[in-house]
Amino acid sequence: MKWITRERPKVDRIACPWLIRRFIDPDAEIIYVPAGEVLAVAEREGGHSFDAAGATYSHRRQPDGGQWCTFETLIDAYRLDADPALVKLAGIVHAADVAEDVHRHPFGPALRALGDAGTAVELDDQRLLSRAGFIYDALYAYCQRSTGREGTP
Repeated sequence: MKWITRERPKVDRIACPWLIRRFIDPDAEIIYVPAGEVLAVAEREGGHSFDAAGATYSHRRQPDGGQWCTFETLIDAYRLDADPALVKLAGIVHAADVAEDVHRHPFGPALRALGDAGTAVELDDQRLLSRAGFIYDALYAYCQRSTGREGTP
């Protein structure tokens, strides 16, 4: 399946492809396009849109007034919340992606800084996605270890 989002990815647009390929759609093709073209490209390509205005999967307002980042929305939509390590990782991604919640987790400011700086050191979005995957692999391993689920898929 094709998954379409905005170009020049930062936190959520790197974390979500990692989640998608690892837990939802291992053969996913991630396509980065200008923000104004996400929905049209997704429709034309028969793909899923994410982390863009009007996208199938994006930030979602919660009944309690809070907000989910797209990573959390995908975890909910695909019922991945039985994995405590993924839930813990979602909290880290949320802190890094939602500016007003950056201090909700101690890793939030650092992951936000890495996400913001990634586009300055890598001009190609696909290469940036590939390089940044290690960060999410390592964070997931940390979350597995800290939740007692080390070594689970």
